[in-house]
Amino acid sequence: MTTQPGTTLSYDAVLLLGFGGPEGEDEVVPFLERVTAGRGIPPERLREVGQHYFTLGGFSPINGQNRALLAALQSALSADGVEIEAVLANRNSPPFVADVLADLAARGHHRVLGVATAAYSGYSSCRQYREDLGLALASSGLDLEARKLPPFYDLPGFASAITELLLAALPAGLDLGADSTRLVFTTHSVPTSAARAAGPDGDAYVDQHRWVAAKVAEGVGAATGFDKPWDLVYQSRSGPPSVPWLEPDVSDALTTLAADGATAVVLVPIGFLSDHVEVIWDLDTEAAQTAADLGIQLVRTPTVGTHPAFVNGLAARIADELRTGSAEPQPGQRCFGGCCANPRSSAPVVPGLDRDPLQ
Repeated sequence: MTTQPGTTLSYDAVLLLGFGGPEGEDEVVPFLERVTAGRGIPPERLREVGQHYFTLGGFSPINGQNRALLAALQSALSADGVEIEAVLANRNSPPFVADVLADLAARGHHRVLGVATAAYSGYSSCRQYREDLGLALASSGLDLEARKLPPFYDLPGFASAITELLLAALPAGLDLGADSTRLVFTTHSVPTSAARAAGPDGDAYVDQHRWVAAKVAEGVGAATGFDKPWDLVYQSRSGPPSVPWLEPDVSDALTTLAADGATAVVLVPIGFLSDHVEVIWDLDTEAAQTAADLGIQLVRTPTVGTHPAFVNGLAARIADELRTGSAEPQPGQRCFGGCCANPRSSAPVVPGLDRDPLQ
């Protein structure tokens, strides 16, 4: 590990934390069982989701996309004068977090910075990654310390990359300024109870998405001259019908928009970093079919992926933490305590870092 002359890093490894995904038909069922363990997902929903993967040959693109993001981040860090080992570890498929941490410890690493492949506050998008690290360390007794980078939805390069990709995706002849052309942002639905509990003061999951959507709409307006109204909708619900989740669902929203006179919808997935199975299936398959049935022109913009503005911004934030380190946790400090807790269970967590620009 080397850095610019005179610079000492506060960590000796970066761990990119992924959700994971199957990379063959024989991995689909074990993967889904790990994902849904203890969550009460109806068997019929599990079978339905499994078909999404089997339709794609039992292969999820998410692992390859995360490996590409890891390589891009490492390149950007290197260009910034930071040379540090960076590896991928997954929650639900190999390489598992516990195995990767054990390997790092065996090779002499002592302090690891975790970076989740999710930009927002919330149990599934933030705290559960802290649990992944905390459970692995608690069960192994490894001589290893870990911290997790806080949610990074506020990176200027995140909203600007989404804006650039949106504008590039607009087809010739589409009148973005028309009232019949609607701008719709989408993200993963979560239980309303989880949404209310997100962040140190609650409701951060929705608030942060609306903040990003407003920034993107502002960027679109600056580029086109159109002050475009927008909607935030949800996708990928997986819980039992008896449990309230965030709404409206994207397909229900399209139906409502069509009834309100919409003839074209620009659909912008701001809740995801890459075009993985949920994006491909829920938007490019189901929402696309709904739009076709309604006679709506649907324009789906790409996720940020390895867009340079996003990668460079995230790498700069990682580099700042690598260079400055993090203070020891204090009682009541945001992200160190019960932030985004899961009401169904309690698990060991590693500390997050104290940063929230909306507070």
